[in-house]
Amino acid sequence: MMVAPHHLAAEAGSRVLREGGNAIEAMIAAASTIAVVYPHMNSLGGDNFWLIHQPGRVPLGIDACGPAAALATPDYYRDHGLDAIPGRGPHAALTVAGAVAGWQNALQISRSIGGKMPLERLFEEAIHHASSGVPVSATLGNNAASKLPELKDQPGFSSSYMTDDKPLAVGELHRQPRIADTLRHLAKEGLDDFYHGALAESIATDLSDAGSPLRQQDLASYQALQLAPLSLQLNGNTLFNMPPPTQGLASLMLLGIYSRLNIDSIDDYAYVHALVESTKQAFRIRDREVGDPDFMRKPAQEFLADTLLDKLASQVDMQQAAAWPHASVGGDTVWLGAVDNAGRAVSFIQSIYWEFGSGVVLPQSGITWQNRGTSFSLDKTHHNVLKPGRRPFHTIQPAMAHLKDGRVMPYGTMGGEGQPQTQAMVYTRYVEGGCDLQQAITAPRWLLGKTWGSDVTNLRIENRFDPALFDQLRKAGHDLDVIGGFDEVMGHAGALVLHPDGLIEGASDPRSDGAACGV
Repeated sequence: MMVAPHHLAAEAGSRVLREGGNAIEAMIAAASTIAVVYPHMNSLGGDNFWLIHQPGRVPLGIDACGPAAALATPDYYRDHGLDAIPGRGPHAALTVAGAVAGWQNALQISRSIGGKMPLERLFEEAIHHASSGVPVSATLGNNAASKLPELKDQPGFSSSYMTDDKPLAVGELHRQPRIADTLRHLAKEGLDDFYHGALAESIATDLSDAGSPLRQQDLASYQALQLAPLSLQLNGNTLFNMPPPTQGLASLMLLGIYSRLNIDSIDDYAYVHALVESTKQAFRIRDREVGDPDFMRKPAQEFLADTLLDKLASQVDMQQAAAWPHASVGGDTVWLGAVDNAGRAVSFIQSIYWEFGSGVVLPQSGITWQNRGTSFSLDKTHHNVLKPGRRPFHTIQPAMAHLKDGRVMPYGTMGGEGQPQTQAMVYTRYVEGGCDLQQAITAPRWLLGKTWGSDVTNLRIENRFDPALFDQLRKAGHDLDVIGGFDEVMGHAGALVLHPDGLIEGASDPRSDGAACGV
């Protein structure tokens, strides 16, 4: 089974599974396709992270997060008259794109377990959709229109995301011939060409000409990393997430704190308040500590120690909301999951940070470049200060759980600061609350803090909860904003569950254009 926030990506992955491909191969097919059909959320110019489960083994993580350019220093920006890294434009395109290296690393793992599908086949649907065109989805069209003032003058944006001086309209056929050619080139020459070949040369030339600090040597020196994920034991279940520079630590801390509050209900005041307050505790640690792990003061796994989680849980007041410091983290992302007939499972997430990333579209390759490096600070005393070769903080992180009865659950979502919160809702509703998987994702959600496309930082909550809950939350001091019943600001979640007998459950978010496609 394959799940993705756009049905064409889910179908691309499921076709690979139907033809005998493994879960990793299916994910590469879906990942390349989602980069075409949801180009405002991810692209070949972004980053990705993987959790790969094989039966009887601890999941393996792939960190495909590109570092800052060698030229990218606080002095570089000050020399250009800037006192902060801009959110858009060439100076926002300061980190290497790791996504293709992530695909390459995963493909090597696939080959080691017998995967044989060529790149020409894995990219087939993506190339077709880029060449022939796909209808513009509501989320793509709405973001192209709403972000137009800050993007229309960025290099290459208008030629890719505007027609007759107007932003892409919902339902319009969107063709991306340069992306089709780029994928054909990679299929023929190999994924390493993105970093060392003719494609790398064209990327570096276009970035430099646009005014980015990235150069060809930055691409050539990059490699994705294979590493062990973070893990947390909860009630006999083992939860996995990616270590820094992602906020996977916050996702696990949130659930670890919440589990100590002994909540035995779902979707009432105690449940919502406890998860929100646990989120605040986890986010304070995240904002103070998490960044490139090479620069952190101690290993991330130490923040999951029982003594610290006990202490943080003891600070939660079940009657009163704690003050919220209005952190400023956002992001734009896609999460996808796959399970194959050999019991392998993949949890995968891919992103260009803000909608359309830096807004810079490279003229030769058609690649939209990310702006993930804007999460760095130019303050030399800041714990996440910009340094050449340093990896930026990432909101994105794929989740996976090994349940005590043998089930394997890859799950995740897009949505900036909403990602750890939605992951917690899906997990607790399904594993502890007895909801079926689709109900766990469809059920109303809330969001504390920022997400993609929004600067709001208070507690937003969908209106499908019992109205009495809103009064209880306000009485406890929550700054509450009740919004629509299926609001896209809550993200695009998905999940799969592989049972020991081979049964696979799948669920896609009705807030997205996605699907769970079984074979």
